[in-house]
Amino acid sequence: MRTTVGIIGAGPAGLLLARLLHNAGIDSVVLESRDRAYVEQRQRAGILEQGTVDVLREAGVAERMDREGLPHDGIELRFDKRRHRVDFPALTGGRSVMVYAQTEVCKDLIALQLAEGGPLLFEAEALAVEGAETESPSVRFRHEGREDVLDCDYVVACDGSWGVGRKAVPADVSQVFERTYPFGWLGILADVAPSHDELIYARHDRGFALLSMRSPSVSRAYLQVPEGTNADDWSDEEIWDELDRRLETSDGWKLERGPITSKSVTPMRSYVHEPMRHGRLFLAGDAAHIVPPTGAKGLNLAVGDVVTFARALTHRHETGSTELLDAYSQTCLRRVWQAERFSYAMTTMLHRAPDATPFDDRIQRARLDRITASRAAESDLAEGYTGFPLG
Repeated sequence: MRTTVGIIGAGPAGLLLARLLHNAGIDSVVLESRDRAYVEQRQRAGILEQGTVDVLREAGVAERMDREGLPHDGIELRFDKRRHRVDFPALTGGRSVMVYAQTEVCKDLIALQLAEGGPLLFEAEALAVEGAETESPSVRFRHEGREDVLDCDYVVACDGSWGVGRKAVPADVSQVFERTYPFGWLGILADVAPSHDELIYARHDRGFALLSMRSPSVSRAYLQVPEGTNADDWSDEEIWDELDRRLETSDGWKLERGPITSKSVTPMRSYVHEPMRHGRLFLAGDAAHIVPPTGAKGLNLAVGDVVTFARALTHRHETGSTELLDAYSQTCLRRVWQAERFSYAMTTMLHRAPDATPFDDRIQRARLDRITASRAAESDLAEGYTGFPLG
């Protein structure tokens, strides 16, 4: 097989890249190790930044998102039983976010790719990226019981933190920056209407809590738990009781309960791999960086990466210049590090570390007080949450 761009991974990054390239008249092949059902069902992110929403609309993938997604103009911060709403449009010149699950984004992109785009191969396991330093890199993969080779002009690895893409970057040119956190998130999906019309981020002495949603009838919620926690150790009643404690307010706000349909624990870490390009191999999304989910940045960072690559390759085809392709890593990393900074700031402001001291607690409250009292501080949060410029 031969194509211009070989894309490893059919998550939102790989699928969106295939769509952007298709719209630009550039052919691609997408290899995905899992089956279609798995890709369309795996629960991940649910918050789309303004820039991501705009890109999906421009790419022609937003019809169902605009019909079923939930536009959000703010979030609520809670601490010491107090409530403070952050008004995004008022603080950012009109920017907002959209609640629309990653699973739904993938469904929309898969349907379009199969109907209009190039080959999308499920259960096609990428085994290695070869010849990245040459002008003709290739991806060796296994599909339908036999090995094959996809010859390309470029390879974009959107295959996550444990995929073959990042492994193809030599260790002697790689730099890794990371931080692990001594806690995780116990996340649930519940068949109950959300108890609030916007997301609630709560700082509590017992730990962080987040009340979110997936639809008008499905709630999503998270609790900070110790690192290594087993989700099955928490009963449904214990989860709701703890959410009640951490989300409590002085004005009598009430949390609605319902049947919990799934629960899992997500570890928390920050990670950046530099560079994001080696020869004609380009890393995108989790293959290059991971953020703690507090800032809702993971999927949106991946979108920024593939938009940057698609623009650069289109520029190459239209002008013959490789300037933008050569700047890919540097361009992406500027945005990545701002997102890492924002996610780290949100995480350390709202989560209570196991060894937290009274001084640490006071600093967290002071940071939250600053946001509630300073329009500049509040604007910085709103700008970071609604998204940094793409490219």
